[in-house]
Amino acid sequence: MTVLFIGLGAMGEPMARNLAADVDLVVYDVNAQTAARVADDLGIRALSDLDDLPADIDTVILMVPNSRIVEALLRDDTALLERLPEGALIIDMSSSEPGSTSELAALARSRGISYVDAPVSGGVAKATTGELAIMVGAEPDDLVRAETLLASVGASVHHVGGPGSGDAAKALNNLLSATNIAAIAEVISAAARFGIAPQKMLDVINASTGRSQASEVKYPKFVLTGTFDSGFGMDLMLKDLAIAHTLTSGAGLDTPVTDSAGEVARQAREVANTPPDHTEIARYYESANGVLLRR
Repeated sequence: MTVLFIGLGAMGEPMARNLAADVDLVVYDVNAQTAARVADDLGIRALSDLDDLPADIDTVILMVPNSRIVEALLRDDTALLERLPEGALIIDMSSSEPGSTSELAALARSRGISYVDAPVSGGVAKATTGELAIMVGAEPDDLVRAETLLASVGASVHHVGGPGSGDAAKALNNLLSATNIAAIAEVISAAARFGIAPQKMLDVINASTGRSQASEVKYPKFVLTGTFDSGFGMDLMLKDLAIAHTLTSGAGLDTPVTDSAGEVARQAREVANTPPDHTEIARYYESANGVLLRR
């Protein structure tokens, strides 16, 4: 198996490094210097142009920002779906739109190509250690083909349904994650009014029923420290929240709590001077409530 890995950003690069230990890997990034650096470090091949697709590529893994780029790579500008051999495998590990993914998967299947959507959760830290949680949308036979590769980058693989369902699960998970960040900020703000220090209130939450990944990891590492540098940008979070909102509203669901969290995230982005980390939802509350949520 020769795997082409496309997208060497904050998440993609450590994922590619883990994969390189297990498979014959070729890398590509829109920044050719990044691809060349990673390839040189790992002693593997880098492509400077996808028009020069090696004949031995039979698997493509995508880790790019959004569905528009995925569509351009597979169907439009680069048209990899037309150039890959019958029997090839595509694994989209980006956080893509479920509808777009379903269409691409159907097109791939019509060409005899397996298609798996496998977005991830766990941030840069888990990408580095190869312990990502992976949400997979795929036909069962396609999942079997992808499992070995997914095991190289993830500690848990969750097959949630057919094509597109992995992307739906990822967006909904991030909707809950953003909601947790906002809710904790509100609770800590209220606690401060009663003279309870942020760290003390967080200790209570983490020893009690209100704890979450946001309270156990994001607040101690990135909010209380004032660094706000988890490695996952607010713009990417907002993309996932928009996907999730499309899913909930399209289903006619009443979701006032998560809708409010999405609005808070949008407001936090509007007041930021530069593209912020998604944990700066908490900094937004500092300004809104006049309460410092840090040590």
